[in-house]
Amino acid sequence: MMDSNTRSIPRLPILLLLLLLSIAITTQSSSSSESESIISRFQQYLRINTAHPIPNYHEAANFLKSQADSLSLQSQTIELVNAKPIVLIKWPGSQPDLPSILLYSHTDVVPAEHDKWAHHPFGAHIEPDNGRIYARGSQDMKCVGMQYLEAVRRLKNSGFQPLRSVYLAFAPDEEIGGHDGAEKFSQSEIFDQLNVGVVLDEGLASPDEKYRAFYAERCPWWLIIKAVGAPGHGAKLYDNSAMENLLKSIENIRRFRASQFDLVKAGLKAEGDVVSVNMVFLKAGTPSPTGFVMNLQPSEAEAGFDIRVPPTADPESLERRIAEEWAPASRNMSFSLGQFKQKVSVHDKFGKPVLTKTDNSNPWWTLLENAIEKAGGKLGKPEVFPASTDARYFRDRGLPAIGFSPMANTPILLHDHNEFLSKDEYLKGIEIYELIIKAYASFEGNGSDGGSRDEL
Repeated sequence: MMDSNTRSIPRLPILLLLLLLSIAITTQSSSSSESESIISRFQQYLRINTAHPIPNYHEAANFLKSQADSLSLQSQTIELVNAKPIVLIKWPGSQPDLPSILLYSHTDVVPAEHDKWAHHPFGAHIEPDNGRIYARGSQDMKCVGMQYLEAVRRLKNSGFQPLRSVYLAFAPDEEIGGHDGAEKFSQSEIFDQLNVGVVLDEGLASPDEKYRAFYAERCPWWLIIKAVGAPGHGAKLYDNSAMENLLKSIENIRRFRASQFDLVKAGLKAEGDVVSVNMVFLKAGTPSPTGFVMNLQPSEAEAGFDIRVPPTADPESLERRIAEEWAPASRNMSFSLGQFKQKVSVHDKFGKPVLTKTDNSNPWWTLLENAIEKAGGKLGKPEVFPASTDARYFRDRGLPAIGFSPMANTPILLHDHNEFLSKDEYLKGIEIYELIIKAYASFEGNGSDGGSRDEL
């Protein structure tokens, strides 16, 4: 018999508790299912082989258009160059006269040496113990393109309506210079009609907890210098041979490279703030059926260099150094400035350094910082991108362009073997982009003075 002092437990609170528990389990299951679908779509994109020299651009374009269809967004395929499609997706704003937001990414990836990878570079394998997704493009930069789409998907599902129109552009050929992709796109009438106010493009992974954002980049100067001299027997000692002259130039360049690298090693400058020079090929010798003729000194020798120049450098001074020290005519060097295979200016068409402001005069930078902070992230010091991206073509038009790839606590593996991105970092990046896109698309202001594209 129940003790008269014992009170029965009310049944209603127990039922309510069970109901709440059931809801929590259902919500968790739904969230897990959503994450699996998001990762699955990312894997589908990664498995499309868009590596040079034969990127499967049309398969990638068809996949991206199918994603736009699933979001009920307008999309079109633009071929400014035959067989090199640009996919343009539009999310119309309620105030289309405001300058639009361009979320930019490239569809191509660099080749991969399959035998050097732990998993197939286009298999998008996921390690079950750590959630790492191995694939070429997982960091550079198919991750960002899909994060844009997933962030837009979440915003649309939440009922958000942008004030500004939001465009997503997926372009080819960034990895080989972007000339048939972003360069032609940025100069086209189609681009002019978009009325773009700000561009987001790729950044880099960060090995620590702070995200990295880039306001400028080093411009590529791809240089080939050539030395000539009289040929001679391999045993003969004489002055001004082609190889001797080229080796003297290589030593001069090596010393300059060391002086720049020392500034980075000492922590005095970031990598993107110095001029980098790396020799990428050396061509000399007289071929023979078994290799090279070993008893003949060649009459010509060439070397190629990848030079990266920050917007803060003095290009005229560097050009004088090349002409006077690295390839002087006095040493039978046939170098001339016209021998640059590619030489991109560090100044835009207005004669100003090609960079985007990072202070309070640029609301886009402030909005980015605030969104990252709201997501619980930390943003490091603004940086100059050490290599080149397609953002330079938009900055050259006077547009603010910010390079940002939300990958914290991740080793930098773009162009490397076993490139990967963890599931958690990828999903976190979507959350960050959701906040950035929402802030950008909701921004009503036109800047402090309205006179600069940085202020739009």
